[in-house]
Amino acid sequence: MSELTGSLLGAYDPQTAKLLDFASARPAFLDRGDTPREYLERCIGRLEYDEALQAFVHIDLEGARRAADSAGERYKDGRPLSPLDGMPLGMKDVIETGDMPTEFGSGIYKGFMPHMDAAPVYWLRKAGAVILGKTATTEFAADPPGPTRNPWDLSRSPGGSSSGSAAAVAARMVPAATGTQVRGSVLRPAAYCGIFAFKPSLGTINLQGVSPISRVINHLGILAGSLADSWITTRHLSQTGGGEPGRLPLDGPAELPGARKPKTLIQLETPGWPLTPESSRAAFEEYVERLRASDITVHNRRNNEMVDAYERALEDTVRISDTLRGWENRYPMHAYLDSHPDQLRNRTRKRLEDIPPATLEDYRTARADAQALRDRHAALSEIGDALITLNSAGPAPDVTTTGNPIYGDACSVTGVPAVNLPLLAAEGLPLGVQVMGFYREDEILVAVGRWLAEAWL
Repeated sequence: MSELTGSLLGAYDPQTAKLLDFASARPAFLDRGDTPREYLERCIGRLEYDEALQAFVHIDLEGARRAADSAGERYKDGRPLSPLDGMPLGMKDVIETGDMPTEFGSGIYKGFMPHMDAAPVYWLRKAGAVILGKTATTEFAADPPGPTRNPWDLSRSPGGSSSGSAAAVAARMVPAATGTQVRGSVLRPAAYCGIFAFKPSLGTINLQGVSPISRVINHLGILAGSLADSWITTRHLSQTGGGEPGRLPLDGPAELPGARKPKTLIQLETPGWPLTPESSRAAFEEYVERLRASDITVHNRRNNEMVDAYERALEDTVRISDTLRGWENRYPMHAYLDSHPDQLRNRTRKRLEDIPPATLEDYRTARADAQALRDRHAALSEIGDALITLNSAGPAPDVTTTGNPIYGDACSVTGVPAVNLPLLAAEGLPLGVQVMGFYREDEILVAVGRWLAEAWL
């Protein structure tokens, strides 16, 4: 599987890496300097890279061109539907689409055609978004790896489970794509591929029609070439489609919030720090020192007791996450094992056969522990504007794995918003900085993230 090597995009440098930014392209649609169809055709021209990348599992050129032409007519009349009108998007293939197969990365669903769009797809189309195709995922958004490669080094993983979405955005095939996360499946692929991503507060997007691994920690996020596209897409989707039943959508402006310099940040190691190579640690520590030099106070476990207590509590996040997923995902996964064992990939089948499902008592304990962790996280708002750490234990590993998701557990279990900022490099490859906020304070988080990105890049 690893015979392909080399970069499709040249040498990686976060200061010079080129990514698409749909938000900055839209004014030209209104003044007739560009059109959504021409923008789409430039994206389609980049699909030549997909023979090596395998980011897409299905592409609908005809449907995308029709949607772009319709958007073009609306811009010509000066009446675009939304800030997303004409935006080409990749849709992760665990999200149901009524006009394209939805296969969940599994042979069990080969050729499966849902009868209608999932809620996020429906509302994105109503906003005028152009769904170019379905992006590759790991089997049922879990494991093992899918076919996708990292565009910065074809022998490396793009991460998972939102593998194709991250690779497609990094290769400038689309300005943005959807991802889902229960551990690190939005943020880690973004980090490995050197792009932006925004995972909003838990429950702020309606996930009907999205394959759930765990309903209590499943998130939808947007991977994009700019923080503006991540925010605008997520916020519009949340405001129009609403949150999960009983939950409110995102607050905040329609456009990217203004940059906000933090006064105080909380530096986290998380259980991922001991697993992280020295070169990646050094790059992050140098970044933190630059923040201190910018007159930002940085608390960490060595100088603050609250942070140290939180770090010790985070040591339990893998067990909490595994238990929540293990209980909530018994169906359909064990039904697949009973009814279609030969169509599951070997690693998926072996995992289901070898690991017994969590018990109800395990699940009760994990739910209580997750709530205690959320309370600890919320208390940190007293001493910091946001939290910073890495998004991965080093740069992308080889293609036989999607990498360790351990850096994503804190923001997933607590349900707080988080972004990936493609600010650093290690071993000549992308290394992403994670910024976490506080529950339902997504606007503040993105404003801080904007300042950190603009100050560094």
